[in-house]
Amino acid sequence: MGKVTGFLEFGRQDRDYDAAEKRVKNWREFVRPLADAEVRTQGARCMDCGIPFCHTGCPVNNIIPEWNDLVYRDKWRDALTVLHSTNNFPEFTGRICPAPCEEACTLNINDDPVTIKTIECAIVDKGWAEGWIKPEPPARRTGKRVAVVGSGPAGMACAQQLARAGHAVVLYEKADRIGGLMRYGIPDFKFEKYAIDRRIAQMEAEGVAFRANVDVGRTLPATQLLAEFDAVALTGGAEAPRDLAIPGRELNGIHFAMDFLTQQNKRVAGDNVPAREPEGAILAGGKHVVVIGGGDTGSDCIGTSNRHGAVEVQQLEILPKPPEREYKDLVWPDWPLKLRTSSSHEEGAARDWSVNTKRFIGQDGRVTAIHCVRVEWQPGTDGRQRMIEVPGSDFELKADLVLLAMGFVHPAHAGMIAELGLKLDPRGNVAADDRRYQSSLAKVFAAGDMRRGASLVVWAIREGRQCARAIDQFLMGRSDLPR
Repeated sequence: MGKVTGFLEFGRQDRDYDAAEKRVKNWREFVRPLADAEVRTQGARCMDCGIPFCHTGCPVNNIIPEWNDLVYRDKWRDALTVLHSTNNFPEFTGRICPAPCEEACTLNINDDPVTIKTIECAIVDKGWAEGWIKPEPPARRTGKRVAVVGSGPAGMACAQQLARAGHAVVLYEKADRIGGLMRYGIPDFKFEKYAIDRRIAQMEAEGVAFRANVDVGRTLPATQLLAEFDAVALTGGAEAPRDLAIPGRELNGIHFAMDFLTQQNKRVAGDNVPAREPEGAILAGGKHVVVIGGGDTGSDCIGTSNRHGAVEVQQLEILPKPPEREYKDLVWPDWPLKLRTSSSHEEGAARDWSVNTKRFIGQDGRVTAIHCVRVEWQPGTDGRQRMIEVPGSDFELKADLVLLAMGFVHPAHAGMIAELGLKLDPRGNVAADDRRYQSSLAKVFAAGDMRRGASLVVWAIREGRQCARAIDQFLMGRSDLPR
C-alpha cells in the first residue's frame, strides 16, 4: 500500500492553518489544503503492514490503505469510489472527525502516523471540484415509505442509503435548516455549511424529501408517522445538556454552550439574532469568559469567543491534566488519553485542570465571578476514582459570561420519545441493539446519538448506514445495502 519504502523516505506533512491573528477576524475555514503532489507523497507513507489497524480505529469502516495507494498512484477518481463505498460524507469526517484511524495507524507505533484524515478530505474535495460527485437515484422504486427524524449525519446517511435502495424517504428536522448539530453546533470556522447544502441537493435529486421546521412529537404527532410510513428511523441527537446545579445558577450570563454556538451559526447564516441579553443574544465581546468543560464543545466556545472579541477566555476542566504524550506500548491502537491542544486553544485561552466550580457570584442579577476549588482524584475502596477537594485551595475567577460545555446526557425525552412510549437504556437513550437497530416498537428504529449517546460524526454516519440496511431488510426481507 503506497510506496513500499515510502514510510522510510518521507516524513509526515499535514495541512497548515492561517495565522491566528488573521483567522480570528472572520468565520471562514482556515485550514490550508496540501497540493496534490504533497498528498500523493503522504499516501506513499502508507505501509504494507499486513494487518491495517487503521480499520480498527475507523468506526465507518473506511478502506484506508486502498485509497492511500490509489492516491499515491494518481488514481483519484478510483480513490473516491473506494472512499464513498463506506462513507456517504467524507468531506464531513475529513473536516471534523478527530481521526481515531490515525491513532491506530501501524506507523504510529514508533513514528508519526499517516495523514489519513488529510488524504480523505483531499480525495472528496477533488471529487467535488472535478464534478465527479453526482446524484445516484435508484434503478427501481419499492413502493415503501420511510420517515427519518433528525437531519444530522446519522439521519442524512440513513436517508441517503434508503433512497438509493428505492424507498420513498422523508427527512424531518425541527430546526429551520437541515444539518442537525453540523449546522448549528459546529462553528463555521471549522466546518462551512456549503458542505451540507451540496449534499442536500444531491439527496433531493436522489428522491429524499426534506421537511424543516417540523418538531415530531410537538408540531407533528409521532403516531401520525407510524400511520403514514412503513418504518420510522429516529436519528436525532443527544440534546439534553449536563447542567451545573450549584448556587447562583439562575443568574443572567450563564448559558449552555450549544445555545451560544447555535446563535452564532445563525448570525453567520444571515439570520437576525436579538442584540442584547437577557432578551436573546449571547455575545462574548468585551467580556471575561469562563468555559466549563474541556472537550471539543468547550474548544468551539473558545474559538467563537475569541472571534467575538472577548477580553479573556478561561477553560476549566474537573478532571486532571492529561499527559503530554501517551505511552504507546500500553494504549496503541486504541484512542489514547493525552493532552490535545486545538486550533482554538492556540488562538488564546487559559486552561486549568482539576478544578470544581462551587458557586456563581453575581450582582444585580448578572454573574460577575465564579467560586472554585481545586480537587484531587484518588482511588476509592471500590477501585473507582473519587474526587477530593483540596483544603484551602478556594479561588475566584472574574466572569461576565459562563458557558457550560460539560457534555450531553441523553436525547430529549419530552415529545416524540414520550409520545411513543419507547423503552430506554440505563443511560436514557432509546434502547436498540447495533444489529437490528429496532426499538421497542417494531416499526421504529434508532441510530446515532439517539441510540448510543453523544459521540463522533463518524459514528453517526456508521450507525445511519447500518440502520438503513436494517430497515431495508425489515421492509424487503433482504438487503443489498452494505453494513
